[in-house]
Amino acid sequence: MLTVAIQMDPIDRIDIAGDSTFAMALEAQNRGHSLIYYGPRDLTFREGKVTARVRSLSVRSVKGDHFTLGEAHVFDLSKADVVLMRQDPPFDMAYITATHVLEHIHPKTLVVNDPAHVRNAPEKIFVTQFRDLMPPTLITSDRREINEFRAEHKDIILKPLYGNGGAGVFRVKPDDENLGALLEMFTQFYREPVIVQRYLAEVRRGDKRIILVDGEFAGAINRVPAVDDLRSNMARGGLAQRTELTAREREICQRLGPALRARGLLFVGIDVIGGYLTEINVTSPTDIRAISRLGGPDVAARIWDVIEQKRAK
Repeated sequence: MLTVAIQMDPIDRIDIAGDSTFAMALEAQNRGHSLIYYGPRDLTFREGKVTARVRSLSVRSVKGDHFTLGEAHVFDLSKADVVLMRQDPPFDMAYITATHVLEHIHPKTLVVNDPAHVRNAPEKIFVTQFRDLMPPTLITSDRREINEFRAEHKDIILKPLYGNGGAGVFRVKPDDENLGALLEMFTQFYREPVIVQRYLAEVRRGDKRIILVDGEFAGAINRVPAVDDLRSNMARGGLAQRTELTAREREICQRLGPALRARGLLFVGIDVIGGYLTEINVTSPTDIRAISRLGGPDVAARIWDVIEQKRAK
């Protein structure tokens, strides 16, 4: 039996029908592992020791009554076998600080994903190491560069570099007069550069979320945007469809696999539109419940198979 600590957002607010962390917790519990729960703000580093104010956790697939927590107590996280770092982005300084703290206990305590490599592989930055797999992409704060990129590619997507869940994503068509106002808004709300990409019309046929576990393909769904939205994220009304991988998508998985394994990025979700790799999600990948619900593989089971193998070694 493993002691599994889950660092996540408030468990009372999750939607168990779609929450990947809940699926992982349920699978771990079904295997007889002991669960403890805490939030990122409960994490402490003091005199070389990493602790958290935790509660014992039990879970069940009952909407509105999906968890029970024990009394809070301080726990030395180096005594856990596994820590699942599963709080949602934003990938901000609080998130980065948590990776630095958890790095003190990894790999003696297996942190999933490896905190140092999570810190070094933000979704829209890590993907740039595979430039030949990406659509034309620009990362900058320079408006002249953005204007030149737009002049070349005409129809573009503008989004925050460290955004998540489809928030702040805009399409700017060739005749759109709002680019200047959008850049002013981005400057006001974000200190970081923006990311600009050529618009991929193939997104209307779907944005494929592909899950890799320890660098190997584990499942996929196709997420089709709503008629009145360009974003395919499930949280933004995207429709999940069962899917199979194309030859190009299998090639992408094979290219990424060794790099993910070498970095200890055990649970990863990649996004592919029209044969182009757009993101590599390592912070808190989602959609494993949707894959299972549509008749695909049990990704949570595969994740725990790998974790158990690694702990056994």
